[in-house]
Amino acid sequence: MNAKQLSVFIENRQGRLGEVLEVLKKNDINIISLSLADTTEYGLLRLIVNNPQEGRAQLSEAGFSTMLTDVLVIKIAHKAGSLQELLKVLSDNGINIEYMYGLSVEGTSAYVVLKASDPPAADKILGKAGVTTLSASDIEKLN
Repeated sequence: MNAKQLSVFIENRQGRLGEVLEVLKKNDINIISLSLADTTEYGLLRLIVNNPQEGRAQLSEAGFSTMLTDVLVIKIAHKAGSLQELLKVLSDNGINIEYMYGLSVEGTSAYVVLKASDPPAADKILGKAGVTTLSASDIEKLN
């Protein structure tokens, strides 16, 4: 199951990240996970939120450049070697990982957000391997 990641391009200057977060806060958009990468001129903020479409609409209205991307949010065992085993399944089936970041840990499970070269194929391969992926409604429940 694909999930939607909200990406925001922001100038690399003091206070700009806070402005993004303020828009989300004012519109009751809850951040479940985030990743921030930067260059000298701009940053790329990747977010998993409870309502990505509304988050994008509100940020766009506030003047931010945004986009929604299909990603997989994958539940894995919270133990040594689990991530490597997951990545091996994808690699053995010709799926490349473009980027990934952690989401959260819940008891004996952990979650990772993964952008694959072919998200539908990756989701199908993982399903056949017995790996749980989260839908948008599953992610809202993590709220």
